[in-house]
Amino acid sequence: MPTLVTALLTVVTSVGAQSSGGVNSLDLPEMGEPADMSLSPMQEAKIGDEVASELYRGNYEVDDVELSDYIASMGWRLAAKGSSNPPNFRFFVIADPRINAFAVPGGVIGINAGLMLYADNESELAGVIGHEQAHVTQRHLARTTNDTRTANLATYAAMLAAIIAGSANPDVIIGALAVGQSVNYQREVNYTRAHESEADSIGIRTMSEAGYDPEGMATFFSKLEQQSRLYGSQMPEILRTHPVNTTRISEARTRAAQMPKVTLKPNPEFALMKARTIVLMANTPTAAVEEMGMRQRAGDKSAATQYGYALALFNSGRASAAIDALAPALAALPRQTNINLLQAQLLLATGKKDEALALFDKTTRLNPRSAPTVILNARALLEVGKPLEARQMLLAFDPAHGALPEQHQLLSEASRQLKNIGDAQFEMANYELARGDLRGALTQVDAGLRLSSLTGQERQRLQSQREQLIARIPRQVLSDLARDQRRLGFTH
Repeated sequence: MPTLVTALLTVVTSVGAQSSGGVNSLDLPEMGEPADMSLSPMQEAKIGDEVASELYRGNYEVDDVELSDYIASMGWRLAAKGSSNPPNFRFFVIADPRINAFAVPGGVIGINAGLMLYADNESELAGVIGHEQAHVTQRHLARTTNDTRTANLATYAAMLAAIIAGSANPDVIIGALAVGQSVNYQREVNYTRAHESEADSIGIRTMSEAGYDPEGMATFFSKLEQQSRLYGSQMPEILRTHPVNTTRISEARTRAAQMPKVTLKPNPEFALMKARTIVLMANTPTAAVEEMGMRQRAGDKSAATQYGYALALFNSGRASAAIDALAPALAALPRQTNINLLQAQLLLATGKKDEALALFDKTTRLNPRSAPTVILNARALLEVGKPLEARQMLLAFDPAHGALPEQHQLLSEASRQLKNIGDAQFEMANYELARGDLRGALTQVDAGLRLSSLTGQERQRLQSQREQLIARIPRQVLSDLARDQRRLGFTH
């Protein structure tokens, strides 16, 4: 991911430049956490914003509202127990088959699709998410740089680049740490190990309080340790940034044993989302059909595999066959949300519009705060030419996990179908803003302001939105954008 690494290097440099001299650095109060002296919460938030926007911009995430919502729901369930004042976490499912996860200051948590597939149960997955959240809430990056007193901007850049890019070459990291100074690398590693231990401890406690089996972290570590011995240098990416040994596994088990015993029933959604991940990560829709079909022929008759096979058929354009394939799963789990959403999409794709809309409506009434349910229902309403109903539903929906780009994108499409182009541009600007693209948001606003058909109220709203964006966008970016617009002959 060279673009992302470059962006991280850029943002860390800019953050450091703002704090390395002048009035701001001289006026820092002598209070707060020691970590604030090396990286303030505001700087952490800026790094998180830049990383999130780059993940969107580079299409590194799995663009799927159901899978994304599942991971976000787990994350916020854990976050509610992990900190009295959790940061604005943002969860990304990364389109990468390697077993890895990462945490970035500012609350960005990345879970590779490969890790989703490797976990055997929901508690193992929760253990990884809880561990990564602890890195953020305990501000380990800022504390590392403050404790060692040897790290500078190169440290931030090296650590972030290693986490995001999954660098397998420790010499690269050591070299980056040593830029312009002599760095005691072993000391850095020791602090990292201490933070790993702290993240394990907090993660296990958080898992228990959130209702997951705290033993899940230890079992996941044990599986990783076995794989590292089996495959040597071909170890999972997660082990390069999160080393596992018998001591760490033993400590995790001891901590888990001290927590209240948790007995969990298997959550069918976990198995369904694993099957969904297999389908979404396949190289082609045909390959997904072959993979899920092979599993069925091998004797796997689970609802999850039936669901995955139906989804694969749907994605390959075979909706009628997918309805037959989904029938056993629907009979086994008649009230399961994801299965009903797929059934509704299949009915719509096969021309059964009324049945589809009725099922979407029923599923939405049963799950009024479910983002996938509302988003897919609104898409269906737009597809059948009911933009007003779609718009009303989207405006009434309050996402449980923060800004939802798809909500604004669909609101824009609804307004476009209703011939309200000014509102469509306003919502497209909100869509870009939710994805962290301030420049893209400003471009959408300016395009709207050039419309001669705007009412006075629409123009005033867009102008107000523009002023808010101008206040947030760096001066150099604004200068570049103005130059591009002049070259294209655009004026406000």
